[in-house]
Amino acid sequence: MHVQTHHIIAIIFAAISVAASAQDWSPTKPVRIIVPIVGSTNDVLARMLAPKLQEALGQPFIVENKPGAGGNIGADFVAKSPPDGHTLLVGYNGPLAVNVTLFDKMPYDPLKDLAPITLAVKSPQYLVTHPKSGITSLKDFVAQAKASPDKLSYASIAVGSASHLTMEMLKLAADIKVTHIPYKGTAPAVTDLVGGNVPIGFFVPGNVQQFAKEGRLILLASTGLKRFPGTPNVPTMIESGFADFEAQSWIGFLAPGGTPKNIIDRYNREVVKILRFPEINQRLQEMEFEVVATSPEQFTAWIRSEIPRWGKVIKATGAKAD
Repeated sequence: MHVQTHHIIAIIFAAISVAASAQDWSPTKPVRIIVPIVGSTNDVLARMLAPKLQEALGQPFIVENKPGAGGNIGADFVAKSPPDGHTLLVGYNGPLAVNVTLFDKMPYDPLKDLAPITLAVKSPQYLVTHPKSGITSLKDFVAQAKASPDKLSYASIAVGSASHLTMEMLKLAADIKVTHIPYKGTAPAVTDLVGGNVPIGFFVPGNVQQFAKEGRLILLASTGLKRFPGTPNVPTMIESGFADFEAQSWIGFLAPGGTPKNIIDRYNREVVKILRFPEINQRLQEMEFEVVATSPEQFTAWIRSEIPRWGKVIKATGAKAD
């Protein structure tokens, strides 16, 4: 009896300490949040959440941009960092799903060398052009591209981004040839689009909405299953005649592979809580982001499903990392 009581008490204590350790893990020095692309909504999201994480966890959270190789440089840096909760990645389609097929050699395996925390947000994109291009609709764009193959070019924010591969998806679906001009991040791509140096591209709303409101860009279509609430007059690609055409851009938080579960769980809890704060939620909705805030397991499953989805487009179009 005596032994058993001790045993039960030991079990209860063990249970309490497990619960406490999940609750109690906190960083002991500043945490680096690595954004693997310049500018972009990834950067906006990281800078929105960093001060809130700092409040919740009591250490400075420092956002650092490490761009290059379609997001691989920043992602690889995190993959090779100590799995101790002091380095996080703000990852997106490119370095987590697309690049597996796009690049001949990957310096890391996104499924093994990174530990998903939460899929934070996702967003369809707009197909957008500038007023001087003379393109007034998706039909018009397809007609122009068919009339003079490869003469039209399109901008993307980076090789392997949703911005790049969504146009490759359209080229396949519409059977058109358009030349890819990849930029190093969002700002230069959008600047050239607004300046009329490049006629068209796919971009998430947060990058082009303001210019569209000012009449400096024209929104032709969106890539979600339904129209954006903010622009009810802009049709979806599906409504425009491309069945099943859905292309989501997405952003999530990850840690180095092998990071202990209590650290992942603590970050999941805090990030999910912050994403649901009314002021954060509202700002994300204004950028037409859908707040997803998944569990680590759901985010892992999402990445697994995205690798073949984009892989199919890459193989079919022969797109390669430049």
